[in-house]
Amino acid sequence: MRVLAIDTALEACSTAVLDTEAGVLASESRPMARGHAEALMPQIAKLMSDAETSFADIDRIAVTTGPGSFTGLRVGLSAARGIALAAGKPAFGLTTLAAFAAPYIADDDTIALAVAIDARHEHVYLQVFGPGGRTLVAPRLAGVRDAVRIAANGKTRVVGPAADILAAVWPASELAPVLVERHSVPDIAWVARLGAVASTSPDALKPLYLRAPDAQPQAAARLPRR
Repeated sequence: MRVLAIDTALEACSTAVLDTEAGVLASESRPMARGHAEALMPQIAKLMSDAETSFADIDRIAVTTGPGSFTGLRVGLSAARGIALAAGKPAFGLTTLAAFAAPYIADDDTIALAVAIDARHEHVYLQVFGPGGRTLVAPRLAGVRDAVRIAANGKTRVVGPAADILAAVWPASELAPVLVERHSVPDIAWVARLGAVASTSPDALKPLYLRAPDAQPQAAARLPRR
């Protein structure tokens, strides 16, 4: 199986082509806070050339669905839907939190894992995984100290863009995390691997929004009606 993976949920534009027998054929991850819309399709074109493959050879598309940047999520999901429609191939969504968690669960699925993404304003997006990779705490928006209270439940690892934020306020009375690792974006190769085994309905390709957008209409800026 060949998988085209796309991740524009956070501060990078990442793409990869994975062959489940031959491994990663090509990948690229370009750090960027904005500009995903302009960068993604040229990057995919180059990726397909580097992988020496065509869209007809792709069996499925995998794309991160969030949580993350509202604008970035829309860019990746729109591209995945468009390519899937044009190529007649299914597209599967997976959460950014699951993408961060995957390599750690694959390495050791006996120790709990808390994944945290900075949601700003003293909040994080949080998910906690238990033995076997099962979800103990579903994806949610939580205050930083509430997230620590949820995650500090015995032996655990803390990873993701906000791992250092949680570690900084970890209570001395609780067992310290056995691992704290901060990564700005998921490994795109793991997005592809998760996409290869995804069994959710390809029709459920929807963004995971855990909070309302920061940008709201300003009543004072509205023009009065005549």
